[in-house]
Amino acid sequence: MTATVDLRHRIGGRWTDGSGEPVESWSPAHPERLVAAGRAAGDDELDAAVEAARQAASGWARMPAASRGAFLRGAGRLLAARADGLGAELAEEEGKTLAEGIGEVRRAAQILDYVSGVGDRVAGTVHHSPRPGERILVTRRPLGVIAAITPFNFPIAIPAWKIAPALAHGNTVVWKPADPVPLLALRLAAALVEAGLPDGVLNLLIGGPDLGRAMVAHPGIDGITFTGSTAVGRSIASAAAARGVPVQAELGGKNAAVVLADADLDLAVDQVAAGAFNSSGQKCTATSRIIVDESVADEFLARLVARADALVVGDPLDPATQVGPVISGRARESMLGAVAAASASGVTRLTSREPALGAAGDGHFVAPTVLDCTGTDAAVWDDELFGPIVGVKRVSGAAEAFAEANRGEFGLTAAMFTRDLGTALEAIEAIDTGILHVNSESAGADPHVPFGGAKGSGLGPKEQGEAAQDFFTHTTTVYLRGGA
Repeated sequence: MTATVDLRHRIGGRWTDGSGEPVESWSPAHPERLVAAGRAAGDDELDAAVEAARQAASGWARMPAASRGAFLRGAGRLLAARADGLGAELAEEEGKTLAEGIGEVRRAAQILDYVSGVGDRVAGTVHHSPRPGERILVTRRPLGVIAAITPFNFPIAIPAWKIAPALAHGNTVVWKPADPVPLLALRLAAALVEAGLPDGVLNLLIGGPDLGRAMVAHPGIDGITFTGSTAVGRSIASAAAARGVPVQAELGGKNAAVVLADADLDLAVDQVAAGAFNSSGQKCTATSRIIVDESVADEFLARLVARADALVVGDPLDPATQVGPVISGRARESMLGAVAAASASGVTRLTSREPALGAAGDGHFVAPTVLDCTGTDAAVWDDELFGPIVGVKRVSGAAEAFAEANRGEFGLTAAMFTRDLGTALEAIEAIDTGILHVNSESAGADPHVPFGGAKGSGLGPKEQGEAAQDFFTHTTTVYLRGGA
């Protein structure tokens, strides 16, 4: 990128400047480089966006689902055609490697294309009635105006998997992306506008946490979908409950990879490394705990540490880079502080590189780090760090491994590695998690199946697949009897 992009909001069919505080997006690899800048949305812009969404809601809901889907399909095609350029912008703004940035844009296009087919799927059910001449229909209706609040780490894919089903099921949307990554939000909104989306159906507001809180409290909002930390998600759910507004929240994770004695170690090393270090570990589904059977621990860890030490950390736009920066200097310092505290509590760092790479102002880089937490009660084992840092504990046998995987408040995703089908089936019953990967990395989600966590990792209905309609619609039960 050679020029700073001007940030504007999309409200009721117009691109408009904000009236709030300045909003700036800086490259995490080159902190002196301003990627995009503008002014945040203020109270007037929020009111206008909600009013525009409410005005558009009736006409949009009455439009055939297949027609609504056509706008999503068109936007998906635009994103797919522009994936290389948008992927480079994503890498510059968020810090993913170029390959990951391009891949994320393509995933957003895939999500839009899949969700566009809602009009071809079941929209309700018919039930028998105990009374003659009557049928009972269960139909689905949109909630109304949805507030979508999305995180920094997948700045186009996560918005796509929230906004697309909201629109496909007949809702209108007011969307606030994370303020560090507004550029890709602008690109997604522009693609939907270019695809012909009617005015007011999607409204984009850029701003910080104050804007998010105002959206949650706004009386014109009928439902809230959020991805972010568990603490913020619970705060949103509490505020929304006071108004009787439903919330869908995908929250934190401290995801375990269980490597058992009979695991294919070549496969396990490849998959655990990908789960822990891809996207600089900035995934709610990233592997952040490794539970390994003591009989294979030495061999497995030797290979994993060698892999971590060899990963190339650097500018995400350099094709040779395998791990980019974390999102901010504040995030970097928090991670480094957690590693230092862990070392002081008896945790051993197994990787050879110091976690801090370069001076603080040179870019927000953190080296892939493996910490041996065996025999300690270090906070790093339980707290979500959201970076390329993974803890390890040695255990004896599957039962102990599954019990350790269940430790803590989170239950988003887990991975386990075994050659034994019976053990895999046992894990399905034993590990309390929303998603379980058997012999594959903990990260990864497909648009046609439910996504979301158990315990403290999720609130409300799951995202994606047919599960999405459980949040974005409510049912109306119709008793239908012919006239006399």
